[in-house]
Amino acid sequence: MTKQNKYTPGRIDIISMGCSKNLVDSERLIKRLKTRGYFTTHDSDYPEGEYVVVNTCGFIADAKEESINLILELAKRKSEGQIGNLIVMGCLSERYLKDLPSEIPEVDKWYGKFDWNNFIDSLPDKSIQPAPEEWERSLTTPSWSAYLKISEGCNRYCAFCAIPIITGKHKSRPIDEILEEVKTLVKDGVKEFNVIAQDLSSYGTDIQGRHLLAELIDNMAEIPGVEWIRLHYAYPADFPIDILDVMNKHDNVCKYIDIALQHIANPVLKNMRRHINKDETLRLLKTIREKVPRIKIRTTLMVGFPGEGEEEYEELLEFVRTQKFDRMGAFAYCEEEDTFAAKNLVDNIPHDIKQRRLEKLMELQTEISTELNEERIGEKVKVLIEKHEGDNAIGRSQWDSPEVDPEVIVLNCHAKPGTFIEAEVVEALPFELIAKTFN
Repeated sequence: MTKQNKYTPGRIDIISMGCSKNLVDSERLIKRLKTRGYFTTHDSDYPEGEYVVVNTCGFIADAKEESINLILELAKRKSEGQIGNLIVMGCLSERYLKDLPSEIPEVDKWYGKFDWNNFIDSLPDKSIQPAPEEWERSLTTPSWSAYLKISEGCNRYCAFCAIPIITGKHKSRPIDEILEEVKTLVKDGVKEFNVIAQDLSSYGTDIQGRHLLAELIDNMAEIPGVEWIRLHYAYPADFPIDILDVMNKHDNVCKYIDIALQHIANPVLKNMRRHINKDETLRLLKTIREKVPRIKIRTTLMVGFPGEGEEEYEELLEFVRTQKFDRMGAFAYCEEEDTFAAKNLVDNIPHDIKQRRLEKLMELQTEISTELNEERIGEKVKVLIEKHEGDNAIGRSQWDSPEVDPEVIVLNCHAKPGTFIEAEVVEALPFELIAKTFN
């Protein structure tokens, strides 16, 4: 008996895994498919296309496992005729392109992180629309907010990180191209730009041999219609201090910096190959706060890395206790194959100790977040409204990045999503603020 296919001809489902940098790649893919005349969906709960494209993450073990599980699930759906062709691209396939095809033969075609245009070229062109610019994309985020990727790759080679293995060396996009993209997105209604890169601090050094981040953001801020610019994934070593002057110069450059510090104890920083020590880190944080007094700092920390004994861990706790970061994420070290740490260091801290350290660190951060939020009661804030729950509006302030930071709940507010309002904080929770509009 012949199997009856149930997929939708001409439909292409795109599924994005991992970070916002991957999401931008998916948006560029969607734009190119649409201009070729294909109907596309993004992150559909029930993919049923003639093609399903999975844009994978290969950063850490959990992300790799999640990507593999999804591919296997879709392979089963393909065998049942629920989807047509299964295509895999992105970081996981870039990293394991030699091994995965034989391990998961149900996948019809594998592409890496940088050659996925070959998939588009393999499809019939059913449209007379002109080909889009390299940077053009179809947003999957709310129409008023976009991620803006300004570079790819990384030259830092931290001991624990596989990103340079996957993405290669740091490569900045030209300023003029980025500004053209921003102007186009503003015309389409985008007001908020979350600037992203694997290493924001190095932007421009491969173009002109010097930091160009401040110049780029200064020019972006002058574009009419750009309401908020928020900076993500700065690197502490060789940090471009002049970006702080740009923050002070422009009201639409959010007083916010996402800078992953990872640790503070010198033995651990040295093992991590972070190119910075404790005193330099403390001086940098002091400079940032002095130059931009209202700034909120988001960081990421790691526990359980080789060299972190009880003394180093207590040093990390004290660092967090005294610095009182406004936003903080943390994770336990997990050895990644082919990295410097995997080849040269011994992962000898038991899993249960890592988890205990992580839980204690996050408990401390919850206390700090509660304390800092309570200090904001009575503060006037500008809020970007994003959705409604009953009579209340849910939004974010300039200090709240999408997906990862707290929300602001505005009571009895019916402002349209995508608009800005002024509100007053009336109540504080560990990871939310309650506010009301002015009478």
